[in-house]
Order: sequence, then structure tokens, then C-alpha cells
Amino acid sequence: MKVLVLGGDGFCGWPCAVNLADGGHDVVVVDNLSRRKIDIDLEVESLTPISSIGERLRVWEEVGGKPMRFINLDIAQDYDRLVELLRQEQPQAVVHFAEQRAAPYSMKSSVTKRYTVDNNVNGTHNLLCAIVESGLDVHIVHLGTMGVYGYGSHRGATIPEGYLTVEVPQPDGSRFVEKILHPSDPGSVYHMTKTLDQLLFHYYNKNDGIRITDLHQGIVWGTNTEQTSRDPRLTNRFDYDGDYGTVLNRFLMQAAIGYPLTVHGTGGQTRAFIHIRDSVRCVQLALEHPPSAAEKVKIFNQMTESHQVGALAEKVAALTGASINYLPNPRKEAIENDLIVDNRCFIELGLEPTTLDNGLMNEVVDVAKRYADRCNRSRIPCVSAWTQTQAQALNQG
Repeated sequence: MKVLVLGGDGFCGWPCAVNLADGGHDVVVVDNLSRRKIDIDLEVESLTPISSIGERLRVWEEVGGKPMRFINLDIAQDYDRLVELLRQEQPQAVVHFAEQRAAPYSMKSSVTKRYTVDNNVNGTHNLLCAIVESGLDVHIVHLGTMGVYGYGSHRGATIPEGYLTVEVPQPDGSRFVEKILHPSDPGSVYHMTKTLDQLLFHYYNKNDGIRITDLHQGIVWGTNTEQTSRDPRLTNRFDYDGDYGTVLNRFLMQAAIGYPLTVHGTGGQTRAFIHIRDSVRCVQLALEHPPSAAEKVKIFNQMTESHQVGALAEKVAALTGASINYLPNPRKEAIENDLIVDNRCFIELGLEPTTLDNGLMNEVVDVAKRYADRCNRSRIPCVSAWTQTQAQALNQG
């Protein structure tokens, strides 16, 4: 099928694009390269040297990959071009990664908060409007987040895949059963934009029949997939800084360079995780199993396992000999939480989970050691605080 991969130059988008092309799909990468511009603003680069999008596409063809095209387009700002693109390309599916993806960055300042809302919400709404205006039947696969459910205590209850079955009592004593979106509890401006996406999807599915699959993804770890490992110039990005680095990749990088593992707060926060290889596989499975026109928005919990952050640090320390440093928490969140997640939909579709074993963690450590000279240690600390009080605590620490 023809697939537009919006945000196809990013950490999840690039390996997804080459995986789909490798599977025989006709892929068009659409990106405004904003993530590369943010690197310049933050004065920090990917730990792995990443090629330009033009070189990536050329090398992909050199190693025998099915050619992909690139279109530089900001879907949040250039609506008319987006409509024109849909009409010209007439894709069967759109994979939507074109959102600012970091919670800490979204909380950094009023500028980044507003940018995150403007970019993420406008981009999603423009895409939905453009599909309606184009008159095409396009399946949207959207990369959401487990964070829409929030990370408060669920008291041992399993988080369902998107929908909660509730009984509503009536004045006459009877009850009726209804399926509703699971109550959201965003913990950052970034997570808030994903909850707004959910409501937009629900409305446009109900009103216009747009077929949508929303993937509530856990924290992604790992760097490369089989496709991005074929040539060093295809290498995926590796973020390690306090704004964009994901927690396990940060731990493994810190261990590789002899930097104490940074656990913020008690370490009792439980989070869902998924390897980048499984992430791209899940997107492929979602494309291969689209909802019918009559179905509600299909929601999958895209994760394979849950871990407490502190226990994760201890596991990395045991593997690498690293020390652990407990620091003030820049986030406004529960000291600890449980997290039991239903992910049976992808398992039933054939996903074979990549678990957090020592071999794959060593692979990430090896990547970090190889490029250790590119690390800017001053960018490792997490300094983007949720409140002024936390900012003061970080400064005192």
C-alpha cells in the first residue's frame, strides 16, 4: 500500500519508514525537520551521528531498499499543501508521528508549552480536516502514549486498551452498560496534547467515519532495528539529554561513560516499556489490520513490559557496575505507582515481545561507548521542571 509517514525523520519515524519500505510498501516520508532544529536550540546532538534525510534516502537505495521519497512539509502550518499532498499521492494509510514527543521539553518554558500545543493539536486536526476535504478513505495510525492514562495508583486494576466498560445507574434502579474512553490524567503539556488527540479522533470517527488506530505507546528503548543497522549512515538517533533522552537509554548511556545513573525521586515510578524493534513491528501490524468503517477508533496499548525506574537502575548497575545517584524530581508526579497493562491485542496479532534482557542492553551500552566522545555531559541532567518549587530544588541540588 502507499503510506505517508509523517514525522518520518524522527527517532520512531525513521525506523518505521524503512521497515515499511522493506516490507514492500510505497513510502513517502513527510517531515519539517523540526527535531533537528530543536537540537540546535538545545545545543545538543544525537549521541549517534545521524545523516541528513537526503543521505539517508540515498543510502537506503544503495543497500537495496525500496526507494522512498521525502517531502518537507509542516502539517501544523501549511494546511493547503497537506490537502494537495493527499490528493496527489492518494495514500491508503498515514502514519502520524509528526508531534513534539518529549514531556520535559513541553514543560521547559511557556515557549515550549505553546509550541507543543500549537504543533501537536493543530497538526492532528489539520490531518483530520484534510482527509475529510480530500474525500479519500485513509486509515490513520497515530503514535500516542501510555501517559494519557496517567501514572497515579490504579489500585491493582488492569488498564484496558483504550476503553472502559462502565455501568450507569438510572433513577428507576436499573443500570445500563456503556463503553467509554478510559478517563485521562495527563502529567505534562505533551501528554495533554495526546489526550486532546483522542477526543479529536473520537469526533472525526463518529462524524466523518475516518478509520483510526491510536497506539498508546510505552517508553521506547534501544537504538537500531535490522534495517537501520545495514549501514552506519542509516543509524537511528540516540537522545541522552535531560529533555529528549528516554530513561532506559539514558541509564545505559550513563553507565557506558562512567556517569552515575540519575534516578529522580524515590525511583518508585512504574512505567511501560517497548524496544524500538517492537515499536516498528506494532505499526506494521496496525496497518495490516485496519478497523472497518463502522468501527470505533481502535486503541492498542503498545508496550511489552513494565518496570519501576529504581529497579531498572539497579538492573543496569548490576549489569555494568555503575553507581546510582538519587536526585530531586523535576516532575510533578506520584512518588510511586502501580501499572498493570492489557496488551493482548498486539500479542494476538502475532507480536513476539522483545524483553529487556542483558544482551540487548549491552548492545545499547556498546553503541554509547562507541560514540562517548560525542557526549556533552552538561546536557545529561534533567533541568526542565514542572513547577517553580521543583526548579528551585534542582538548582539547590
